[in-house]
Amino acid sequence: MSTFLGHSDEQNLLHLIAEGDEKAFRSLFDKHHPKLGGYVFRLTNSFELTQEIVQDAFLKVWSNRHALRDINNFDAYLFTIARNHTFNVLKQMAREQARKKAWEQTQENELTVLAEELSGYKEISAIMQKAIEQLPPRQKDVFTLSREGGLTHEQISERLGIALETVKKHMVLALKAIRTYVSAHTISILVFFVKLIVQAKNIF
Repeated sequence: MSTFLGHSDEQNLLHLIAEGDEKAFRSLFDKHHPKLGGYVFRLTNSFELTQEIVQDAFLKVWSNRHALRDINNFDAYLFTIARNHTFNVLKQMAREQARKKAWEQTQENELTVLAEELSGYKEISAIMQKAIEQLPPRQKDVFTLSREGGLTHEQISERLGIALETVKKHMVLALKAIRTYVSAHTISILVFFVKLIVQAKNIF
């Protein structure tokens, strides 16, 4: 491995890195990462995400270090890597957020359907109400305003003075708790109804 004590010529620096010089790579990193970090932060508005993307960009530079011998404009090369990686990360996050939102909506829809299907049974309706009553106060407020009040998540956020993401979190937790409670307390009733149906078929 070549030794490097602080070379001013970046082209020579790139050649040293291409040969596997880790000290040269560290010098390159120290020189470029502040400016690159500022650029990525403007795209992401996230310190944590910026740190990950900058590290990934330099990791890619090191992994493809043999190509550095042919790089004439390292700034452009590095920023292109970072920009492309940033856009890919943001697209992936957007897809994940969309999937999460779709899942949350599915959970709400399924619970609504379940409530409608079971609303004709007095015993099960009572269980549903007990499940709601046992929710923590804030989860109960959010769920009640959504299901009974018909408010959107944005309206609930304004009404309760809490962040939109907090509203969504409380809603997800409330749905999970209600589903668990109802499932645990209705199975015996459902078994009873099934038995009645079977008996009726045997009679006729």
